[in-house]
Amino acid sequence: MHQGVELKAVQSTVVKPDKPVPPDIGMRFPMYPRFSRLGDAANEMVRIPAGEFVMGSDDRLPDEGPQHRVRLDSYAIDKYEVTNFQYKKFNDETNRRSPTHWRNRTFPRSKADHPVTNVSWNDAQAYCQWAGKRLPTAAEWEKAARGIDGRTYPWGNEFDISRANTPLRWSAIGGKPGDTTPVGAFEGGVSPYGIYDMSGNVWEWTASWYLSYPGNTHASESYGERYKTLKGGSWFDCSFYRCGISAPVFNRSFFAKKSQK
Repeated sequence: MHQGVELKAVQSTVVKPDKPVPPDIGMRFPMYPRFSRLGDAANEMVRIPAGEFVMGSDDRLPDEGPQHRVRLDSYAIDKYEVTNFQYKKFNDETNRRSPTHWRNRTFPRSKADHPVTNVSWNDAQAYCQWAGKRLPTAAEWEKAARGIDGRTYPWGNEFDISRANTPLRWSAIGGKPGDTTPVGAFEGGVSPYGIYDMSGNVWEWTASWYLSYPGNTHASESYGERYKTLKGGSWFDCSFYRCGISAPVFNRSFFAKKSQK
């Protein structure tokens, strides 16, 4: 996924606390609620207005720039990442193969509102079709994440461990084993359009091939119509939380937000 390019650490922008912080720092929900708090409300979508935005970054990984302006028509995108609760409905209706870590076609206990993981791009496509939607393009995803001002993260230009589910956060709370968190848990991490978890938690599929931007001279064997682009980083991977970063899909499979014209 974001493994085909040189890593560029974000730790330099983070002030590490002197002592462990509370495990629920920045979260408005418990980590493992007994029941779904969102249920069908997780289907809510946000309308993104037509217009230009700044895509990519000039302070970047080799494939992240150059920064350029892109104009998009209006579209809608899910407010939350697709949850286990939502995906199980699809799974039950279509009899599609369950994610590999589920047991008896059921997601792990107390994870109804956690984002579904371990699904392929084809699974993501099938889910979107079932829901009457589609995967967003990489450009649509990025505009929804950063707005029109070219900010580095959904909330601004400085990294903050209390605003997203990332390895830096898990390190700050005492090195506890990392995990996904309920979607929408980080109120302080919403994008300018009010969309949750566009940085961290789980990688998100897009409809786009992994291609170089216009004017990018970085050569990569991964470019072309071989790999789909992932966005957003995850609780497990460092250095990929900036809005402008893309990655080719290699081995792991996570799920994406879906969008609809």
